[in-house]
Amino acid sequence: MIETGLRDRVVVVTGGAAGIGRAVARRFAAEGAKVSAWDVTDAPALVAEIGSEHIDARRVDVTDAAAVDAAAAAVVERWGRIDVLVNNARFIGPGHMDRILDTPIDVLGKHMEGNAMAPVILTKLVLPQMIERGSGIIMTITSGAGRGDPPAPAGDGGWGLCYGMSKGAVNRLIGIIKLEHEQDGILAFNLHPGYIITERIIQDMAGFGFGTEGGAPPDVIGAAAAYLCTAPEARELNGQWIEGQELTARLGLLPGWDSPGSVSVPAGDGLDA
Repeated sequence: MIETGLRDRVVVVTGGAAGIGRAVARRFAAEGAKVSAWDVTDAPALVAEIGSEHIDARRVDVTDAAAVDAAAAAVVERWGRIDVLVNNARFIGPGHMDRILDTPIDVLGKHMEGNAMAPVILTKLVLPQMIERGSGIIMTITSGAGRGDPPAPAGDGGWGLCYGMSKGAVNRLIGIIKLEHEQDGILAFNLHPGYIITERIIQDMAGFGFGTEGGAPPDVIGAAAAYLCTAPEARELNGQWIEGQELTARLGLLPGWDSPGSVSVPAGDGLDA
């Protein structure tokens, strides 16, 4: 049965140093969770903001299976278990804006490894101890880029094959977890952020046709993620695709924000899952 409240629950957030991942980590910690934020970069600002009692920031490349295994073991050693896994990290590197003829196959493979295979590896690591306890939540910060075609070619307001193909692959994970492990007390969600204005969007995406108009702040998705992990009604959403901005607006989960953005990238997520 889903537990109510996040106090003292142990959460792993990948890609937790910035953007959506940081917002999720911050929201969970604010509600009393113990959060292990993993990222390929350090997160001193996150640690300073949250405090060491509730945050365990680790430098982890999710494409490094040995590092992932060691990090998961360290979390269990420190806090005894992992209650919630938020698969947010993605491959950061070339290929997001490459068109088909410009896409090296090895780069496509790196996107598949980071965006699709890493969440599967992590899921296989945390599921057994969740099943043993009879409860656990696995969430993927997903993307509409894996569900539909871009509105324009890569570089002109759309995204490349690498991003869309890898996100399409990982979208299949959640429904299968639900089918195979709902009876074990496991909940699983595809949380779609929509267009979110993150640091990456502000810094280097304008040249590819992605501006800051009409986007929502990352805290919107932090609020949606926390709801899915605490509300008894969330059991009814098990295995589903959740529109994070719509959920937060409809339920008033983030005071002061109540309107999903309207942008010219209808299926995308700002390329910053």
